[in-house]
Formats: sequence, structure tokens, C-alpha cells
Amino acid sequence: MSRRRLAGTLAGLLALTLTGEAAAQSQAYLTPHWDQSAGETAVTFGGKTYINRGLVAVGWLPAATRDFQGETLGSFSSMALSNWKKMADGAYVGTLRTLPDRGPNMVGPFVGTTDYANRVHEHQVRLVPGQGLTITPTGGVLLKDQAGQPFTGMDPGSNVVVRGEVRYPSPASGEGAGKISLDSEAIAYLPDGSFYVSDEYAAGIYLFDKTAKLVGAIQTVPALLPMKKGQLDFGAEKAPTTGRRNNQGLEALTVSPDGKRLIAVLQSAAMQDQSGDNATRNNTRVLVYDITRTKLPKAPIGHYVLQLPIVREAGDGRPADITAAQSEALALSDTRLLVLARDGNGRGKGTPNVPVYKSILLVDLERASNLAGTPYEQDAKPIAKDGVLNPDIKPAAQAELVNILNPVQLARFGLNLEVSPSTQTSLPEKIEALAVGSAFDAAAPNDVFLLVGSDNDFATAKGYVNGQDFDAGLKGETGTGDNDSLVLVYRLALPQ
Repeated sequence: MSRRRLAGTLAGLLALTLTGEAAAQSQAYLTPHWDQSAGETAVTFGGKTYINRGLVAVGWLPAATRDFQGETLGSFSSMALSNWKKMADGAYVGTLRTLPDRGPNMVGPFVGTTDYANRVHEHQVRLVPGQGLTITPTGGVLLKDQAGQPFTGMDPGSNVVVRGEVRYPSPASGEGAGKISLDSEAIAYLPDGSFYVSDEYAAGIYLFDKTAKLVGAIQTVPALLPMKKGQLDFGAEKAPTTGRRNNQGLEALTVSPDGKRLIAVLQSAAMQDQSGDNATRNNTRVLVYDITRTKLPKAPIGHYVLQLPIVREAGDGRPADITAAQSEALALSDTRLLVLARDGNGRGKGTPNVPVYKSILLVDLERASNLAGTPYEQDAKPIAKDGVLNPDIKPAAQAELVNILNPVQLARFGLNLEVSPSTQTSLPEKIEALAVGSAFDAAAPNDVFLLVGSDNDFATAKGYVNGQDFDAGLKGETGTGDNDSLVLVYRLALPQ
């Protein structure tokens, strides 16, 4: 371990002591966790060395960009890279498919959620390391259910429709009535072109064929189903009694490189595993499904606990008060993942708090306790109390690989961490998407490019959805103007 990393570890351990027993099992960050490294850093994890060679390019997509439907494109809740190749001139090109979420919400004429037709966008990207990433929208496709009807972003409330053996969220009346509600948060492709999308409302996983038509769904495990007074309630307005927290569903979804495992990660702790303190939402769940025999397995073969970092939102050194919820995962093997965990500070948040924590973690499930089939999964038996994990449960191992809050490297590409006010080139609040492509370097055959994207929540003054113009531009002392979408590109050396 390097001297710099050792110092960071010791500081983290001190922070754990300062936060007290209630969060003593998660790494705590009470002041801004910024990295000043100008060059590469390395970490040994599970006996293997991983190298972050640093930020090599950035790309922007204006927030006012219109998509293939002529509507505001929104941006990157998740992404997937394909057709990736290196050109004779040294540039890299490929197809980037990106997933927006449920549409504009609480902006302009939209007093709540929107009857937004969920979709996947397609872009052509061109990367020139050291210079930049160009993102050019080229099309997309609307997601459709088994009957060919589009989905809706509308909050379903407590209404449920049953198709086959699956209970789907669906508004009972008004806009979106009769459609399946979908707050799409993550996407993962299979070699035949079919793909999975995870949902915030149901904490479930939907399978689509290559034409984007729904094939079926994987209902989440009983412990994560949102229950209110003994009744299933997929609504996002209020938190349930047990199950996934409202607006904290399956935020991450990835398929292992061998195509045998589907891995989903809950954004933060289930309701039964936390108290009223947001820093106790640190023990989240990882579900692993075997998709070798069927693409729609009934139950996971693996169910693990991942302990997310906890953070002092103001960065003033006082006790932690929030959890750095995870926003995306990328499988490196059937047991090892990259997981993106972050605070909510940055451009778009509307507060003067500087970013405190935004990092990409290495996570290993191999030696963690498997809760599949236990009361922790089949019932709402809590895995933790007040943020402290039960002593009979061993969590997944983890280590930090990429600290996004590196002002030295960000500045090379014109980026900053300013929030009072933020600027057009300030780091966005919501860093939410990951994709990877080979560096095709014979001298470094295990090197890859990691693309890291932001989600701007449709924050533009020139928005247009469902035939309506809307103004969701940033206003106030913490930033004005549009919140453009950003993609950061890192070069990593991964062990074979």
C-alpha cells in the first residue's frame, strides 16, 4: 500500500471513531475526500493490483439536446458500450446506448411525475485520449410491454396489475392509466441483443428482446418488496414500512463477462435495515441471479451485503449524516464489481455544499455471507440496526479504485468542483453511469477505458416533453443555466 493510501486509510479509521457506534462499520468521510494525485495510483485488492492511470478525456452533451422523438434527451442513468474499436488514426469509436429515467419531474407544467414513454438512446462516440470525447446522438427506441404499449414514468401509487406471475406497478387512473410504471435506472445487454432494465418503483428487473419489447420480469425478493400496512405499494411519494426505500430501488444492474450471472444492487439500505438517520442507510443488498438456464430466474443464487460509505454532507467534520448511495455497477467477473458510490453535492443540487465523496469502488462478493433463501431474504428480518450490521453477517470486501473528486486532473480538461456558484463546467451532482471498452494496446493488454456519465434530470431551460415546453434551468446563487450531461473517461489497468 502506498504512503498516500495508508494515510487515507488511517484518516478514514479516525473518522469512524468520531462518528460513534451507530455507523462504526462503514468508512466515514466527514470532510471533503479530494485526491490531489496528478498521475496514476494503484491498489492491491484480493491479491491483485489494479491501476488507475487517471482521467484521459471528457465529453459534454448539451442539456437542451433533443432525442429521436423530438423530446428533451435527458441523460445518463445508465450506459452500455458496443461496436468499440480503435481506428488507424489512434482514435476510438463505438456505439453508446444510454438510459434516461422517468422523465421530467416537478418542473415547469409537470407538478409531479410525467407520462413519459421510457426509452433507450443511441449515440456514436469518438474518443481521442488526452483531447476529448465526442458524443453524437444517432437514434433510439421506445420500450414497449408485451402488448406493444409504451411504459409510463407516472407514479403508480398503490395500484398493481398482474401479468403472468408478476405484479407490476401501474396507475389506476389519470395519465398513464393501464400502462406499466417504470423508473428505469440501469441497463445490461446480452450477446443476442436482448437486455435487462432495472426499475426504481418495483425494485424489479425487466427483460426486453432486441426490438425493445418486454419478454417478462424478475420480481424482487420478498425482503425488498415495498410493503405498507401489510399491502404491496410501489408508490414513490412516501416510504414503505419494509422493503426498498422510496426512490431507492435497484439502481445498478450488470451481467458478468461470461454471461452467466446477472447482478443487481439496491441503491441504499432497505427500510427494515435503517433508522430515521440517513447515515444508517449504509448496508445495502446485492442480488446475484444464474441466467444460464433461463433469463428470468425466480430467485437469486446469491444475496450479499455491501456497506456503503457514510458522509458528512456539509463536509465540516461533524458526524456523518448521509449515506453515499450507489448509482451503478459493472461486473469484472461473477464475484467482483466496480460500484459507483457518491454524495448528492455538485452542480444541480442547489446547495452551497462542495462535493465530499464520489468514488468508484472495487467490490468482491466471494467471501461475503450468502443470505439467499434465509429469513433476511424471504421475510423482512433486519440485517442491521441503526446502521450496524448484524455480527453473523460478513459484508462484501471493498477498496477505492477511482476518486472522481480530483481537482488536479479535472482541471486539465476545464472542469472544477465549484458550487457557490457552480459554472457550466462544474462537476454535476449525479454521477450515475458506467461503461467499459478495451484500450487495444498490445503493450498493456489489460488496459481499458472506463466511461463515467452524469444524469441531469432533464435540467434545461429549453425542455420539451409530451407536447409541452418546460423550464428546468438552474436558478439561484448556487448556479444558473442548464445542467449539461458529462462523460468522464479514465484509463485503468485491470489484472487479467
